[in-house]
Amino acid sequence: MVGAGAAGAVASIFLARGGADVVLVEKNEKIGKKLYITGKGRCNLTNDCEVQEFLKNVVHGEKFLRSALYSFTPQDTMELFEGLGVPLMTERGNRVFPLSEKSSDIIRALANEIVNLGIDLKLNTEVKEIRKKSDSFEVLTPWDKIVCDKVVVATGGISYASTGSTGDGYKFAKGFGHDIVEPKQALCPLIVAENVSSLQGISLKNVSLSAYDENGKVICSEFGEMMFTDRGITGPIVLTTSSLVNRKSKVKLSVDLKPALDEKTLGARILRDFDERKNQDLKNVTRALLPERLNLYVLKCAGLKESKKVNEVTKEERKALVDTVKDLQFTLSGLAPFTEAVVTSGGVSLKDLKPTGESRLANGLYFVGETVDIDALTGGFNLQLAFATAVACARDILKA
Repeated sequence: MVGAGAAGAVASIFLARGGADVVLVEKNEKIGKKLYITGKGRCNLTNDCEVQEFLKNVVHGEKFLRSALYSFTPQDTMELFEGLGVPLMTERGNRVFPLSEKSSDIIRALANEIVNLGIDLKLNTEVKEIRKKSDSFEVLTPWDKIVCDKVVVATGGISYASTGSTGDGYKFAKGFGHDIVEPKQALCPLIVAENVSSLQGISLKNVSLSAYDENGKVICSEFGEMMFTDRGITGPIVLTTSSLVNRKSKVKLSVDLKPALDEKTLGARILRDFDERKNQDLKNVTRALLPERLNLYVLKCAGLKESKKVNEVTKEERKALVDTVKDLQFTLSGLAPFTEAVVTSGGVSLKDLKPTGESRLANGLYFVGETVDIDALTGGFNLQLAFATAVACARDILKA
């Protein structure tokens, strides 16, 4: 087993419970280093929903993952960790966390089970190469050559490289002729072409964010919270959007700042405000609609002078203001770097893998978890993918 993150640790446990001799190799000084920071340190383990609903939150690999998820459901994940002595709780959106709200409890439970099962854990050991022999594999480290019947690669993607996710699995896969779908940042902030530095730190609730492709077709539309950064936008609806647009080009973004009001209702409200304060500067009247800095930005985008008297604003200018509030447009210029991405989208191509994770190009070689071209939205879905693919792989090896 190469990699002792979420997928590697669970696969090792299931293999050892089934009677297999397991060598678990991890280049970090401890297991589950990325698990430690998931869910902002609280570790959102899974999402307690039915598989059919779960699959709606899978962005890439839905068909590939079906058998694994039906065989090891979110409820099975909950049973696994409760059986390891970790009490769980379910929060809004069916998100499942350890009752202690400490990811360290999850890692400790996995580490204890690894010890209890007698798994040969080799920490601070980086795998340099994997070689296929006629009836076995050789896993090469700087000071050892491990000979084994099967190899499972669970090295993660390339998000949060400081946790050890540096794309090692892609290198191993390429060595066996596998195609790699270009890794992209997923669940990350978005960078826009426009200068939004003046809006940095402004947080918005109950807004709508829509993304359009180069033909003007809607890619997705999300409702909820977002925030401006010095280079773009972030927040829950932005992270979701990033996963749905990260393989698209020439994406346009539109923020509806008042989705609860249609154009007619918003226009009537603005007209009423104008009638009540006819002699005031425009910026002072529209400030009732939006946060001050955003108000000034919107007026500029609408082509209106902030110091213009309200009684001088034309019907056309009012319409321009309404249109801008309902459709504040940005051009997507990029994704935030992998250091800010929760997960990696892309990886070992699914066409080269069986649903168990076994390579179609090298019998006995498996790829699981984030190393593979699978990803999902936030809410515990990505960790569940790691666990489900790990268990599918382990069961397949034990069956063989």
